[in-house]
Amino acid sequence: MHPRFLFLPLLLLSALSLSAQEWRPLFTATSMEGWESSPSNLEVYKLVDGMLVSQPASKGMLRYSREALGDCTLRFVYKMSNSQGNGGIFLRIPNADATENQAIHQGIEVQIDEQNDEWHATGVLYSMTKAMARPYKPEGSWNIMEITLDGPRTVVVLNGTVVTDYDGVSDVPLQRMGYEPRRGPRPDKGYIGLQNHDNRAIFTFKEISVRPLR
Repeated sequence: MHPRFLFLPLLLLSALSLSAQEWRPLFTATSMEGWESSPSNLEVYKLVDGMLVSQPASKGMLRYSREALGDCTLRFVYKMSNSQGNGGIFLRIPNADATENQAIHQGIEVQIDEQNDEWHATGVLYSMTKAMARPYKPEGSWNIMEITLDGPRTVVVLNGTVVTDYDGVSDVPLQRMGYEPRRGPRPDKGYIGLQNHDNRAIFTFKEISVRPLR
């Protein structure tokens, strides 16, 4: 056998290793470095047994302020303590010090809500896109949500099923209520955050990771 063929298995293993290392965690079992609560006087999420756990008395947002994220895929592994939970994941927040209200109206909220209609259900861009499917798991079960940001396009896959695929430029329904996000373009690069909207359920995130899209 030619010597160069002996290196092929090693090259393949190296490629697989690099692929496996592409996911970069945004928090660890011992550190929430880079994460900040808004309002700053509340502890919206705490690190408990290596996981981010929402605090029922602290309504607000936990914002990852260390870096603005552009084209990438984000992976969130989470569960709710019951099916009454109402929360979300903020994307494309323009400013590292944004409040929850600014995140709502200047960024994008991917909803987490198993009780509401198809415009306000888990995996949609809140009030702007309609759920293509509702593949969430029963309360207390771990869900895997992967969100791909590709320029203005946002694709949300929940438990292996596409819920949202929005190109970022097509028309969306008009804003009907003041708490729904104002319509308009969003930046291609921005910060992310976790919303803790009320005290009806506890949200637990055991993984939040990112990998480059290209």
